[in-house]
Amino acid sequence: MKKRVKKCIVTPAVKAVVWLSMFLVATAAYAAETPDVEKILAEIDRLSNFDDTDFSAVYTIVAEKPGQDRSVTQARLFRRDRRDQFVLLILQPAVNRGQGYLQVDDNVWFYDPDSRRFERTTLRDTVQDSNAQNRDFSQNSLSEDYRVVSWQAERLGNFDVWRLDLEARHRDVSYEKMKIWVRQDQNIVLKQEDYSVNDRLMRTTVYPRYISVGNRLIPSQILIVDELAEGERTQVTVSEASTQTIPDNVFTRSYLERVAR
Repeated sequence: MKKRVKKCIVTPAVKAVVWLSMFLVATAAYAAETPDVEKILAEIDRLSNFDDTDFSAVYTIVAEKPGQDRSVTQARLFRRDRRDQFVLLILQPAVNRGQGYLQVDDNVWFYDPDSRRFERTTLRDTVQDSNAQNRDFSQNSLSEDYRVVSWQAERLGNFDVWRLDLEARHRDVSYEKMKIWVRQDQNIVLKQEDYSVNDRLMRTTVYPRYISVGNRLIPSQILIVDELAEGERTQVTVSEASTQTIPDNVFTRSYLERVAR
């Protein structure tokens, strides 16, 4: 005698419950993997800026250009982010010793001790004929200057990263578009690509190493590649980083004039 097999009748109500459960699980998984992009930009700024203390360090800038000897520049940086101030004082080579850059708010000047003159410059201008720009030594303002237009989860080297595509919020930036690769576990930038308004790649920057300074994280090694001039690149290394208080008079024209004598 054959046994009767009971049929499982799936009613519309059961189907709805199953579908809803699957939808909620998928939605929860997607939400867990979706980054809060605005929070990421703000955290990048917070980790790299010194709003509650001063910052100083020695920067060694090694520039390479095809057919030329490497140029090595050593400079001491003083930063006071809460007032948008920085001073970059050239220490080496001897021929350029005493030259300096001064930023106060949105104004940037270059001082030449030979002519004893200050010339207006900008955060976009390069430092000592390298690929490094003045803005590379000032505080970050990604959350104020850029908006995220798209994102992608990727793998960069040994790290899971978010690739964020950025567009400028205003015109007072060095590049209208950027892409940054941010570690998912730490919110620090590992790689950055700078683009023109017509999507031409202008510059690639890699940040392979970071150091802790107080409760901040700053790149201790930076590699900058000029994408418009084949073979041109600049490596920047950081040493003697400190958060000790800097005298107010350092962030003045008279300071650059005095130390250059």
